[in-house]
Amino acid sequence: MKFSTIKSHAKINLSLNVVGKKFFLHKIETMVAFIELHDKIMIKDLKSNKHQIIFTGKFSKKIGKKNTISKLLKILDDKKLLNDRKFTIQIDKRIPHKSGLGGGSMNAASILKYFVRKKIIRIDRDEMIKISNLVGSDTILGMYLQNSILTSNDKISYFKKCKKFYTLIVKPNFGCSTKYIYSKIKKFNSPVLKKPNRSMFNLRFLKKLDNSLEHIALKKFSRLKTIKTSLENLSNPEFVRMTGSGSALVAYFQSKSRCENAKRMFNKKYKNYWCITSKTI
Repeated sequence: MKFSTIKSHAKINLSLNVVGKKFFLHKIETMVAFIELHDKIMIKDLKSNKHQIIFTGKFSKKIGKKNTISKLLKILDDKKLLNDRKFTIQIDKRIPHKSGLGGGSMNAASILKYFVRKKIIRIDRDEMIKISNLVGSDTILGMYLQNSILTSNDKISYFKKCKKFYTLIVKPNFGCSTKYIYSKIKKFNSPVLKKPNRSMFNLRFLKKLDNSLEHIALKKFSRLKTIKTSLENLSNPEFVRMTGSGSALVAYFQSKSRCENAKRMFNKKYKNYWCITSKTI
């Protein structure tokens, strides 16, 4: 049997605001977009009594046996949704981990979507949301490749035909621990995305927002602050913001040529950092 191939796109947080805490979990509101950068996932049936998960590619190192994909498959097996079918899943990792680009969560979301689309599992939308949340809190964001707004009451709104950006994404040669970053939060902010609408994705509104985890990461890693300052001075980006809990920083441009020029200039100054241009989709 041939492999089926799917794309698992990276997500970026256009904004992220920590508004409280409930049952030891932080409550956030965030605006999310997806970019062309993706992991390549290949899936096929396997005649075996257990699944086979194989990671390859530049960012395949340090991914343990317990990961978002193994967690998803265990949940589906425990719920008897796969009817004892087993699969070989190969993931070409092009999205760096500990970057805030949601690589692992989006992998799980992409595979779950594939199983539903191919009718390998038969579940309704509510069950799909429950399974997504069991895998991880941001997995649900990857179930639809659309711009989305997650509000502080855990509701997600999806929007089509939003403004597109050319992005320059830089990840230094270190990652940020999500657990550490969230542990350093001292105060909570008021919600600003109470009534989600498509106009929130316009440039004027986005510039007013920020990522409330960013100052913690910049304080912990002085190099991040240096990189952000450098990005802000390359080809005049609209704004520069950390995605997720880091460590990737994203510079947003309206012009493809300015974005690519910024990448050339950055590569001359920082030769050892992962750096890529990618358009929002």
